[in-house]
Amino acid sequence: MKISSIFPLALASLLLPATVIADDGVMDKALLDEAKLLADSGLHYLRQTQAEDGSWSSSVGVTALGLRAFLENRRGYTEGDGPFITRPVKFLLNHVNEDGSISETNQNRNYNTAVAITALQATNNPAYAEIIANAQRYIHKLQLDSEEGYEPDHKYYGGIGYGGDERPDLSNIYHSIEAMKITGFDANDPMWEKALTFISRSQNNSETNDQEWASNDGGFAYMPGYSPHGGTVSYGSMTAAGLLSLLYAGADKNDPRVKAAYDWIRANYTVETNPGAKKNQGLFYYYNAFAKTMRAYGEKDLVDAQGVSHNWREDLTRQLKGMQSKDGSWVNNDSPRWWEGDKNLCTAWSVIALNQVINK
Repeated sequence: MKISSIFPLALASLLLPATVIADDGVMDKALLDEAKLLADSGLHYLRQTQAEDGSWSSSVGVTALGLRAFLENRRGYTEGDGPFITRPVKFLLNHVNEDGSISETNQNRNYNTAVAITALQATNNPAYAEIIANAQRYIHKLQLDSEEGYEPDHKYYGGIGYGGDERPDLSNIYHSIEAMKITGFDANDPMWEKALTFISRSQNNSETNDQEWASNDGGFAYMPGYSPHGGTVSYGSMTAAGLLSLLYAGADKNDPRVKAAYDWIRANYTVETNPGAKKNQGLFYYYNAFAKTMRAYGEKDLVDAQGVSHNWREDLTRQLKGMQSKDGSWVNNDSPRWWEGDKNLCTAWSVIALNQVINK
């Protein structure tokens, strides 16, 4: 697998939230102020639960997300602000492996590496350029193609898994695509087109999905032919992740895959649940992916399938306000599946989502 070129510290000003506050009428000012307070409270909680080694939950993945929540916040936190930033950075660096991955475990190696380099990129520190470049190479090598015996007609072609097995899924390709985009990986590399093939085969859109299982609602399953919520059902968190993956991999808003995914979100619009998911599993994953996706899509308001206009920023702020605990944390009270019983994870995801709301 050939890597044409890598630009680990390319400017990502169009991809990462700036520290300019969204004060241009995109949402009600009182709700904007609420969103700021919610994010501040969430970050205060994370300050209190950070371990002495800089980690959250002794996990590279959770630590990277917590760090990202600080670094992308409107307050513009940097390593110069002290140990609450430098210690999690050091924790990530202490888990850099010889193969370029950044992880304390083999089980979630791709996921951990992807969110780790996204956080390291957000430091804007050129000292981490080589580490990011090596991690990009690691992620690149995980993509399944003819070198591993997966030809273009195979349902897994172009996919990326956790790194400890050969079964790819949309969640891992979403985190990988986001990380590679934000860290400035070569836009001309064949990786993107291969990724689009796998992403398309995870979508319930028979117009663009060549797999027999695909229906026509436009949403996304977890992987080609499988959904953890039954059969091949589409659900909110994966549809948001799939739409962001399409956009970051090079599809535009006129692409039929993008249109179909956005129409699914319009038809199933809600911030009260993870639509289509059993027992609200993956709720905070959904909030995180939804906020990033809506911001990337670029519309202030979403008009649902019934013609009702929604300011998604205001709706999400109200929802997260009602769910925040007195200590500033969030947790999925409906289901602990996929680590959502971990307050550090849910709080990091919530603050990252609020950063999307607050920042331009």
